[in-house]
Amino acid sequence: MSLIRSYRELDVYRSAMELAMEVFRLTKTFPPEERYSLTDQIRRSSRSVCANLAEAWRKRRYTAAFVSKLNDAEAEAAETQVWVEVAFRSGYLKEETVKRLDDACERILGQLVRMADQPQKWVIGAKQAAVSRRPLSPAPPLSRSRPTP
Repeated sequence: MSLIRSYRELDVYRSAMELAMEVFRLTKTFPPEERYSLTDQIRRSSRSVCANLAEAWRKRRYTAAFVSKLNDAEAEAAETQVWVEVAFRSGYLKEETVKRLDDACERILGQLVRMADQPQKWVIGAKQAAVSRRPLSPAPPLSRSRPTP
């Protein structure tokens, strides 16, 4: 396995980008009255999967931040599935197209879940967000008197 240097090299990113571009292409056929609602929503959610993956990649120094952005990407992929279903039920997409898009989302979701479940494979330096494990020393008492110059 070669070293991955950019989020663009991740299979999940490539799949998510393909999905976003397919959604963009398909939504060009949606009626004009959907431009600022359904079209906008489905495009935004599909694009956000890619954007959150890029952000997660840049936050690999901290496990909690990395996993949080992966969770955001997961939520956006699930949201895309909902908008695809709405588009189908509204008569804008054919059943076979919905099946293809839904399968793509499920693959992406599976990849995101695996990454989030095994962050140690992805984080740099594996800094854990476990500050709370260290005992906190009490703060010095506040002095009411003015310091002398």
